[in-house]
Amino acid sequence: MSEELIRRYFPEAGEGQLARYARVEALYREWNEKINVISRKDIDALALHHVLHSLAIAKVIRFKPGTRVLDAGTGGGFPGIPLAILFPGVDFLLVDSIGKKVRVVEAIAASLGLDNVRARQARVEEVEGRFDFVVSRAVTAFPLFVSWTRKKIRGGDFNALPNGILYLKGGDFREEIRDFRREVTIYPVSDYFSDPYFEAKSVLYLPR
Repeated sequence: MSEELIRRYFPEAGEGQLARYARVEALYREWNEKINVISRKDIDALALHHVLHSLAIAKVIRFKPGTRVLDAGTGGGFPGIPLAILFPGVDFLLVDSIGKKVRVVEAIAASLGLDNVRARQARVEEVEGRFDFVVSRAVTAFPLFVSWTRKKIRGGDFNALPNGILYLKGGDFREEIRDFRREVTIYPVSDYFSDPYFEAKSVLYLPR
């Protein structure tokens, strides 16, 4: 299923990338039997709700090789792993405070041969170093997330968008972004993917 969706929405993906996406669902099902990293009701919709949703970021920006990306609060590896498959020349650090989730991320990245992925158990506030972009899937209220991560972004406009935060968010978030409304750009995911699941979902972009 993941492979079919990728072919539809990312026709430029190579055969090696498609082969990796084809393996993603089986790997997560296998690991979910051991460690519950994705809800039981959601695992059947993994390709749509997790893989393709993560790749909405890739419709907003095509990361150039050499870009450094921090996935803050990655959970089971989203959006980092789907993005790492699509952008093999980009360095991804996937961080989560829960050790069992980080172990799953490490195992799946190894199984897929993703040598551009590193995983670390830590709170995002503890992460050292600076990155071009911070990505995440609504791990907390947007203002709090910005306070955790904005100082970890280095200056630069190496990519089509200046360095910043790319945050996947659903529902009515107008109040959450009130203090940033002059800075935030909202990209509705439904502009890129036709499934009704994405109708109320967006990518929020906040420059450094």
